[in-house]
Amino acid sequence: MYDVTALGELLIDFTDAGMSPPGQKLFERNPGGAPANVLVALQRLGHSTAFVGKVGCDMHGAFLRQTLEENDVDCSGLASDPDYFTTLAFVALDPTGERTFSFARKPGADTQLRADEPNRDVLQNTRGLHVGSLSLTDEPARSATLEALRIARDAGAILSYDPNYRASLWPSAEVAAQQMRSVVGMMDLVKISAEETTLLTDESDPNEAARKILAQGPRVVVVALDADGAMFVTPEGARTVPSFRVNATDTTGAGDSFWSGFLCALLDSGKDVSTLTLDDAASFARFGNAVASLCVRERGAIPATPSRDAVEEVLAANA
Repeated sequence: MYDVTALGELLIDFTDAGMSPPGQKLFERNPGGAPANVLVALQRLGHSTAFVGKVGCDMHGAFLRQTLEENDVDCSGLASDPDYFTTLAFVALDPTGERTFSFARKPGADTQLRADEPNRDVLQNTRGLHVGSLSLTDEPARSATLEALRIARDAGAILSYDPNYRASLWPSAEVAAQQMRSVVGMMDLVKISAEETTLLTDESDPNEAARKILAQGPRVVVVALDADGAMFVTPEGARTVPSFRVNATDTTGAGDSFWSGFLCALLDSGKDVSTLTLDDAASFARFGNAVASLCVRERGAIPATPSRDAVEEVLAANA
């Protein structure tokens, strides 16, 4: 039994690495993809994980598989496609550590996962299944995602969703909103950014957006407010947990680290999602903030997630 399985994009993040002596921009190859980031962080925090997705039969696909395996993520659900190249993302950073993306994905191997390919044994033996929306941008991966969600839900898994909107990967904002909203009603846990509130609900206010999402069926909705922390809503009400202040060198993977911390704390609690209280959600979000605060101090597409001891030190220092 796995603690968390994730389905979705596994790709290369070519991150800004300064300038070459002749003055040309340099990019460093890093393993990336939000669902994979979450798994690696959870694995380093002591939870068993598995990945379901597709890469190409190329040097980048081999590197990504090796990276997951070296981090003890089960890859029995990771397919390699000889006909499509591994997706590439080029990530530029501004002086504050914020990112802009340019993707080579027309199509990328991650979009070619078919509905008959996800490993049923993995999906039927996991406590939680986590997905994003990038696997909903194109067929056949869209149908594969819906099938995997159905299999995992029928097996009793907790379903977790972080849309992780990337405008350049969708034909339009309208199509993105339609597809991103299509799976909300299936979910137990939903995490969105403040920028995604309108896309998911037509509401710009985070509180109103979270309540609209909650009304569709999820038990906990979290809105990441960046430097202002995280706001969450349960049937009991709403609350905001402040972030821990750090000097960020690179925010790549920070949101994924936060969510891995949230999921880690939920799993550790042993509580059923249907019984979660505001105090429970606040505790999970605070743990997630501690993980994220340590992550952004180091550069790298898959976060350099700290040990539990390091997280506990941050929590104690900010008690």
